[in-house]
Amino acid sequence: MLAALPFVLLVGIVIWQLVLAGHAMWMCADAARVAARADAVGEDAERAARSALPEGLESGMEVERADGGAVEVRILVPFLLHRWQTPIPVAASAHLEPGSP
Repeated sequence: MLAALPFVLLVGIVIWQLVLAGHAMWMCADAARVAARADAVGEDAERAARSALPEGLESGMEVERADGGAVEVRILVPFLLHRWQTPIPVAASAHLEPGSP
């Protein structure tokens, strides 16, 4: 039983890291949608994307306008705690036509 404890802890840490990566992907997609909406009405897309992200995910965020008017947001996946970040980025893009609801 005692020998299995490190393995169980390692599995738990890996699962938690995968959950954090999924959460970062979800938040990145949401920030891209918010940035695309702001860009469609002439507002600052980067500021809008920052407002959609929690404070721990804002550092290292990049927002750029892709081809065809899409807005792409890229953030770094946090490592177990939101204060540390992995060098692994996740990205999402969204496009909204001006005048669309």
